[in-house]
Amino acid sequence: MRSDPIYRAFLRDALLVYAAWTAATYLLEGLPGTLVRPEAVGLRLAYALVAGLGLGILLPLWRLRALVRAGAASPEDLGFGSARRAVQGVAIAAVAGCALFAINFDPPAPAVAVLNAFAQVWVVSVAEVLVCWGLVGSAVALALRARGRTAAAIGGALVASALFGLYHFAHSPPFNSWAMVGFLSGIGLATSAWWFISRDAYGTAIFHNFFAVTGVLAALRAAGLVPEHPAPETPLFGMAAVATIALVVPAIAWVRRAKPAQ
Repeated sequence: MRSDPIYRAFLRDALLVYAAWTAATYLLEGLPGTLVRPEAVGLRLAYALVAGLGLGILLPLWRLRALVRAGAASPEDLGFGSARRAVQGVAIAAVAGCALFAINFDPPAPAVAVLNAFAQVWVVSVAEVLVCWGLVGSAVALALRARGRTAAAIGGALVASALFGLYHFAHSPPFNSWAMVGFLSGIGLATSAWWFISRDAYGTAIFHNFFAVTGVLAALRAAGLVPEHPAPETPLFGMAAVATIALVVPAIAWVRRAKPAQ
């Protein structure tokens, strides 16, 4: 790996953020079993705000800003290119994600149930992409860049995918088993491929979220909890909107507009 102090510091900080985010996930979700306790409204809110918005979205974006300001990477390197690139990435990811979901989830679920599930897991998916790929994957790839772009991308992909899988030990059952962690690490490889090919954080988050939607709806269907005529769950859409704002606004203000220090 590169010996430059800035890259060592970035990798160290990325791993510290990952550790803090994983610990918060365990304390606020895995330990109390928040996601399997519908009545735990306070814990759900704390988990979304602390592990999702705070440690999973805002803190990673702040650290990416520091890297751009240090002149060690461009916004494009970190998944935040032009507006045109972002729109294209989102559109392509939405089409690909819908296609994968349609193939893997048969018979189809009601459209409103799919939208509810998408909103429900959006905060977590955005945090997963920013921490595992935006921070750690980028840190490893930058540290390995001297060995060539292919080696850097492969190294970043393997580390990000493995850490994404391992972080699920901090979640409540059934996600905290070795079998599930291994399976999700494989899912992580698909997200890694999308990330390192597209270099677009927005599209990667949407593509990654469709895997989560498939898993959530499959679990609900197995439990007989997918109604034939579901109603839109407004609080879920509200939280998803907050997470989107927390992603887009700081990404533009902190990362895209950051200038290397003179």
